[in-house]
Amino acid sequence: MDMTDSAVLASRRNSGGEFSLLKPGRILTYIVLVLLALAFAFPFYYVFVLASWPNDNIFVWPPHLLPGPAFVDNYHALFEQVDFYRNLFNSAAIATLATVTIIFFCTMGGAAFALYELKGKKTLFSLMLLTYMIPGSLSIVPFFKIINVLGWYNTWLPMIIPGMANAFGIFLMTQYIKPAVPIDLMDAARIDGMSEFGILLKIIFPLAKSGISVLGILTFIGSWNTFLFAYIMLPDEKLTTFPVVLAKLFSKTSGGYGALMVGNAIALIPLIIVLLFFSKQIIAGITEGSLKG
Repeated sequence: MDMTDSAVLASRRNSGGEFSLLKPGRILTYIVLVLLALAFAFPFYYVFVLASWPNDNIFVWPPHLLPGPAFVDNYHALFEQVDFYRNLFNSAAIATLATVTIIFFCTMGGAAFALYELKGKKTLFSLMLLTYMIPGSLSIVPFFKIINVLGWYNTWLPMIIPGMANAFGIFLMTQYIKPAVPIDLMDAARIDGMSEFGILLKIIFPLAKSGISVLGILTFIGSWNTFLFAYIMLPDEKLTTFPVVLAKLFSKTSGGYGALMVGNAIALIPLIIVLLFFSKQIIAGITEGSLKG
């Protein structure tokens, strides 16, 4: 090794290059991150552990840390009490329809605020943000009366249509679209004869895909976990969602925690799959949004 190589090696050591992993500060950071990851992941693991123990042996001290022998029995008990596949399909269908419609209409609204000059745009945008500050619980009674007047009670429509163009989604997409879509590119498309709807589909949607990914994932998870509105608007068990049926399952089984925990474990699986497969898109989209915002 000549003097030049030694200098480069010393420079890498000093500047935090390939040997930075050996630094005590970096090692301590990874240890803390691993401990935090285990702390956040443990509740999910513990739900699956509790789902595998008999009812009379679930909540004991010291608590169970490993799976037990009763998962199959609890699984059959769950299926005897609820129409599992129907309610799971209802949750998946409602969450998917809500996600697709919210992505489309919120992207359209965000593009209008970000790229078009409209009279009173700032006032309208401020009013829209004010609606986001009103707690949802305050609007339940008038919302319920409107749904009754429209004849949508006990249907999927109130779970999908009122939120299609919500304030959070439009605000999020406005922040993503404004720096991502060049005005000159839209003008060039208009000169070539492209319609405004064509510009939305062929230019704005592709360039705003990182924001669309974040909005889509957040919407799907939020819609999948929705309980209060589904509990009020969908009293029929054949039409309602899986979280509502799980809440009713506890009273049906008179304390059947095993079946309840199996239901909770199954309800977690789609969310875990979404987070595992789309975690990179979530992190990239949030990072990009924070840098551009």
